[in-house]
Amino acid sequence: MPDLLIELFSEEIPARMQAKAREDLKKLVTDGLVEAGLTYRAAQAFSTPRRLTLAIEALTAESRPVREERKGPATTAPEAAVQGFLRATGLRLDQLEVRDAGKGQAYFAVVEKPGRKAAAIVAEALETTIRTFPWPKSMRWGAGTLRWVRPLHSILCILTDDHGAEVVPLDIDGIVSGNTTRGHRFLAPAAFAVTGFDDYAARLKRAHVILSPDDRADHIWHDATTMAFAAGLEVVEDKGLLAEVAGLVEWPVVLMGRIGEDFLGLPPEVLQTSMREHQKFFSCRNPKTGRIEGFVTVANTETADHGATILKGNQKVLSARLSDAKFFWENDLRTVKAVGMEGMAAGLAHVTFHNKLGSQADRIARIEALAREIAPLVGAKPDLAAEAARVAKADLQSAMVGEFPELQGTMGVYYARAAGLPEAVATACKAHYQPLGPSDDVPTDPVSVAVALADKIDTLTGFWAIDEKPTGSKDPFALRRAALGVIRLVLGNGVRWPMTRQLRLRVISHMGQIVGRDGSAIARQLRDRLADMGYDDLGQEAYERMRKDALISDDPRRQEVVLSEMDRKSSDLLAFFHDRLKVHLRDEGIRHDVIDASLAMPGNDDLTLLVRRAEALAAFLKTDDGENLLQGFKRANNILTQAEAKDGVEYSFGADPKFAEAEAERTLFAALDTAEAAIAPAMKAEDFAAAMSAMAALRAPIDAFFEAVQVNTDNAVVRRNRLNLLSRIRQICLSVADLTRLEG
Repeated sequence: MPDLLIELFSEEIPARMQAKAREDLKKLVTDGLVEAGLTYRAAQAFSTPRRLTLAIEALTAESRPVREERKGPATTAPEAAVQGFLRATGLRLDQLEVRDAGKGQAYFAVVEKPGRKAAAIVAEALETTIRTFPWPKSMRWGAGTLRWVRPLHSILCILTDDHGAEVVPLDIDGIVSGNTTRGHRFLAPAAFAVTGFDDYAARLKRAHVILSPDDRADHIWHDATTMAFAAGLEVVEDKGLLAEVAGLVEWPVVLMGRIGEDFLGLPPEVLQTSMREHQKFFSCRNPKTGRIEGFVTVANTETADHGATILKGNQKVLSARLSDAKFFWENDLRTVKAVGMEGMAAGLAHVTFHNKLGSQADRIARIEALAREIAPLVGAKPDLAAEAARVAKADLQSAMVGEFPELQGTMGVYYARAAGLPEAVATACKAHYQPLGPSDDVPTDPVSVAVALADKIDTLTGFWAIDEKPTGSKDPFALRRAALGVIRLVLGNGVRWPMTRQLRLRVISHMGQIVGRDGSAIARQLRDRLADMGYDDLGQEAYERMRKDALISDDPRRQEVVLSEMDRKSSDLLAFFHDRLKVHLRDEGIRHDVIDASLAMPGNDDLTLLVRRAEALAAFLKTDDGENLLQGFKRANNILTQAEAKDGVEYSFGADPKFAEAEAERTLFAALDTAEAAIAPAMKAEDFAAAMSAMAALRAPIDAFFEAVQVNTDNAVVRRNRLNLLSRIRQICLSVADLTRLEG
């Protein structure tokens, strides 16, 4: 069984494209080979800046012969149908077989395809792969029609077995396959032939090319950390940069330099970002002071002066870059000291957040109001939370964030401290963006939590109000991430916050339907609704916006549309939170039906309460008592549901122990009384574990009842009493969770 080696040698492939290109090459080629009838033991893909390589072990030498039978039309079918079948199979009429087909005779085609040599199949699969390769961007060059990410120079394609290496013949727009490749562009540019993958990898290394990107990354990290340690520094870990740099070089040569004394006073994040973004440098930190004092750069060649000239040029460019960063930093500090953080933020009034949701300043005002309300719920001082909201996005107007947008929030912390603001306010400037993803930390400082929640709630309600919701895989405003952020903030900090009221209010506010002073019927209804929610007069500006948008009307039909639309959007947003919570809890190992059983209970807009109930129910169902009680509940519920449907009545009250005939029946009455007395206060205290423990005590009495008693007895009075007893079982169990939604 031969081994296959493919190399596509070209001009430099962008580092960001290499990982996906490796996987695409592997998938497209192997899928093509398998589809044509070949099998293989293993496949590995590699990349360097100038080559994509695929090595396949133990490829079958040829495909197996295939015999395929196809049933055609009846022998009495119209001529057109028969001719169509002949065209589809590529046979003549005299090559078809006539067989019995149940209701008469029909034509059958037997198509035999002989096996094909691996070389022919490989050539077809590789040509298809090259011509249809899914590069994000590709180009044509010269007079050819072939498209590739950069000009493709050569194709190496060989099959190697015990008898030697065979070139797979292939010609794509004049690029003829062969068994040769080239080494490093400067250190070993001459072509050389290879006989197989092991020979290929070894000769490349001698030609100053490390084939594996993982090996290049390991080499870079080893040399960088060793150099930094020798200089009393440590390399700041950056896995993304390491992968990118490994894709920029074929023969990594690590060099280390020092940052000029004039720039050591810059914030570490500024130095690190500037060096990473502009020059792909790794930062080196002094472990004693935390300052960034050095850098590591990776060259793609060896030089006679051991990189001194390269390092000198890099340091010259770095000084120019850091001079710009220093200018931005000092200019921003002067602004903050002159006008304060709120003065820096003043320009946000002229920055549009969204054309339907106003400016960034409008948004900040909304976040401030909401943060003030949330503050008591999370243990923050309302005035401090409001102050943090006012300045949290001020650094968006800074020169530094204008140059490095990824530093938003981070620079706000430094500027707030420079302005003498409280540490909680400064911390919130960065923390209010968090969590940015599933692995990001959740803020715990009360002020940060209040502003972070307000920021995300404002975003969600705003886009819901203007019907800009995620659809399918599209989520341009990252609303799913915002919803998950709210969930993690609430759960991570144990926030007790029924959300329905706030969601409805914020949706109303965004829709421009908050009315301050107007005599129209719609205004009165809106005002009454807001008054019921605790808001009496929320401003003339919102009302004027609503009038401008023609949302106020004395037409009763229009009033009903507006009012129902407000409720629909807020309810829809709560459902969106529930969907994201389901995903979050499933990742935590809680079954979907357990989540549904908890969602069906009152108070499902209090996410902390909801999750506590789901966790307690999940733990309960993992016990034998829980599983057996669930079966007993379902049996009781099924009997009761069928009887109610048959009799046309509801058996929901009147169970009396004096009509009990069996001892198991009387025991169940007593057990239900005991359980009810324990469950009610436990549920009031939100002690779900205690409530379910009390419910578990019903397992044995319910099992004994069903073993000893026939519910649908001939005695009508006894039957009715027993059905009402089953109703008590159902009511008590459903008071803890909606067990009807559980599977099993």
